[in-house]
Amino acid sequence: MKRINITKTEPNAYKGMLALEQYIRNSQIAPLLRELIKISASQINGCAYCIDMHTQEALKIGETQRRIFALPAWKESPLFTAEEKRYCN
Repeated sequence: MKRINITKTEPNAYKGMLALEQYIRNSQIAPLLRELIKISASQINGCAYCIDMHTQEALKIGETQRRIFALPAWKESPLFTAEEKRYCN
């Protein structure tokens, strides 16, 4: 399947996504948690490219494979803290 080039097809949407990314980077959300949220959103969206990108970044900054594998069930998983679970609702 060919990927859509959002910068060409929807430049305003791309600008909005970049603004959201900048906002999140400047938030109080810890970097590991940010990547877990991005992986989870990418799983929901069914974007293999984004899942791979965010998974690689999470591993690079110290996330474990076990927790990444458990993401689809993070509400019930004992691997995630109450603080982390707060973001899955």
